Amino acid sequence: MSAAVPPVRKERNNMRARAALMSPALLIIGGFLVAPLFVVLVYSFLTPGTYGGVIWEWTTDAYVQFLFEKDIFDETLIFSTAYLQIYSRSFVQAAASTAICFLIGFPTAYFIATRPAAQRNMWVLLVTVPYWINLLIRTIAMLFLVRDNGPLNHLLLSWGIIDEPIHIAYTNFGVGIGLVYSYLPFMVLPIYATIERFDFRLVEAAFDLYADRWTVLWKIILPLCAPGVIAGSLLVFIPSLGAFIAPDLLGGGKNLMIGNLIAMQFQASRNWPFGAAAAMILMTIVLVTLIFYARRQGRSTVRLH
Repeated sequence: MSAAVPPVRKERNNMRARAALMSPALLIIGGFLVAPLFVVLVYSFLTPGTYGGVIWEWTTDAYVQFLFEKDIFDETLIFSTAYLQIYSRSFVQAAASTAICFLIGFPTAYFIATRPAAQRNMWVLLVTVPYWINLLIRTIAMLFLVRDNGPLNHLLLSWGIIDEPIHIAYTNFGVGIGLVYSYLPFMVLPIYATIERFDFRLVEAAFDLYADRWTVLWKIILPLCAPGVIAGSLLVFIPSLGAFIAPDLLGGGKNLMIGNLIAMQFQASRNWPFGAAAAMILMTIVLVTLIFYARRQGRSTVRLH
């Protein structure tokens, strides 16, 4: 008879097996996420090259440039809000797009989740079909739809709803439409997955206790579907912050957003360190916000228990 394996050795074998199973995922994360971010972090502390690229001289000028600009005569630092305005505009635009996606996505997800089981896959397919096409092509198509002489204005004029074309293209409103159109399924699908598992007997019980529809929505459905709403909001808000195509095409480059600012530094301005610093500042803000939210949610869960 073979001797029994000691508990300590068995535990070590289990840990090695788990490490072996996790190693492919860790290699992918390290190679395609951590390593590029590390390169960006290093570049943000280097000196910009004359025609792009970097010079391996360490400096914090890229981060100083974010908040200050140098006087052309004596090179004294003057506080500047130019880049803060771009970041503020991006956060407001992303928040507004997230809110609109929720207002459209929640009823849509609820409708799909309450259809007969045989019809749900068809509705989900209809939501995702437009996203089989490249984002650039879809954004250009949206630009043709909302421009001054496009089909939307032509239709509204022919119906007598408006007297002159509505200027949607190359405005912040047009950028908002592009962001909502780009990321709406990211709101619908997580909420749908949550509502699909929802126990509707709770709703029936609430109606039996004489609750009205708004009370059922605010007190039962929304709180229990909060995980899907939060996941959808994050999936819309974070990509909207760094969006490049919609602000560039539908905004016409008039009002820069963070994605356009970063792209401009790597292309036209050829200031790679400042582009890297702008990206790191954005990522830091997002990570700090997510960590704060996660810790707050953890404390709330502990209190409930």
